[in-house]
Amino acid sequence: MHIAPLSPHDPVELGGYELLGRIGHGGMGQVYLGESPGGEPAAVKVIKPSVVDSETRQRFAQEVEILKTIWGARIAALLDADPEADPPWLATEYIEGPDLSRHVALHGPLPSLLAASLGATLAEALATVHKQGLLHRDLKPANVLLGPNGPKIIDFGLAVFAESSVSLTAPNTVVGTPACMAPEQARGDRPLTPAVDVHALGAVMLFAVSGHLPYQAANIHVLFHQVTDPDTAPDLSGVPDELVPLLTAMLAHRAEDRPALSDVVQQCRAVIEAQGFKVAQARRRLTTNTAAPSHPLDNLPPTVTLPLPPTVPATPAIPGPSTSPTTGPTVTLSPNTVALSPDAVALSADATPPAAPAPDADEQAAPEPTPTLVDRPAPPSGSDAPSSAPAAPESTSGTDSPSSTPPTAPRAPRGRSGQRLHSAQARITAQRLREVYAAQAAF
Repeated sequence: MHIAPLSPHDPVELGGYELLGRIGHGGMGQVYLGESPGGEPAAVKVIKPSVVDSETRQRFAQEVEILKTIWGARIAALLDADPEADPPWLATEYIEGPDLSRHVALHGPLPSLLAASLGATLAEALATVHKQGLLHRDLKPANVLLGPNGPKIIDFGLAVFAESSVSLTAPNTVVGTPACMAPEQARGDRPLTPAVDVHALGAVMLFAVSGHLPYQAANIHVLFHQVTDPDTAPDLSGVPDELVPLLTAMLAHRAEDRPALSDVVQQCRAVIEAQGFKVAQARRRLTTNTAAPSHPLDNLPPTVTLPLPPTVPATPAIPGPSTSPTTGPTVTLSPNTVALSPDAVALSADATPPAAPAPDADEQAAPEPTPTLVDRPAPPSGSDAPSSAPAAPESTSGTDSPSSTPPTAPRAPRGRSGQRLHSAQARITAQRLREVYAAQAAF
């Protein structure tokens, strides 16, 4: 998630939360990244002083009361609020990750497997909201955050009680995002039903797999006409064949023709299982491919120099092949120093090349150009493979062809006792690397 610095006119503290930067804004207010006295991050929403009046405070107080009633693993939780303050504010759980709109803009549409997992996850979350007698009414790609623990829904500012026809919205006024609206919501019908959120979820899933919304027009009046016209079908271009029937039903013009959220979950499961996955596997892949990466090693200085003990003879560096990619820091041996830089690796002639470190959780969360679509099964119990052997890498093509497995690093020679031969120089080098890494790491 992009965080902009505070402006000179921004507050530095609200309700005990220290404000650290800007993470979003709208016509009514500004959202800041805040931190509680105990270090808990929060998204702090503030109503702009220029729009604060009695009706705005009433609407904001309604949003706070609604957020107090909403719970669920896929809902950004309310932490604190004060609608009577000047300015009014509320703090919700901070989710570190991009919204769906930004992710698709940067990395392109999701494959059908991940879009089906997203649909099942959000449908289940919306069902929880509906059980509490509420409707979201403004689900859209920008209101779906892709966090390190999976997607979450934010911004219940337009939420209303499903069975109520009373609203603070003025008569004949439609509030929401037209391109994601159900036709009955765009017409201003009252009361609304859970089918409006089913339609919006269909628009979100369509955007996830195609990069566009069901209706597009440069003029807002033309857009409203497209949404409300029963003869104008939503644009499903770019949708994978396996998702066309589901999205067609979810984006149906009549509310009664749309499936229930429980049916959406089951049909998403069917798409996932047809590709040989379990739902939990698809959820993990969705999170892995969409969560924002974090690389603390990027904070390391480019070069660190340490002296070697004078009693240890140094060995001239032997550069590795220039065409070999490296994944770790560079080690260069000279008569008196060990230099650590991030570009290449050169070890003494009798040193054993270090094994590539296993990716940590943040590195695994980095978006990949082509998500892996097949989980390689674990070795059967009782197999001859040693338990300490590294697991085979997952295939990115869905096959077990030899080309999908990287070549194994050469083994160091063994002595008569069966133990690997390591020179004193290699051991000293490894120890120096560990000391430098520990001293410079950001954690």
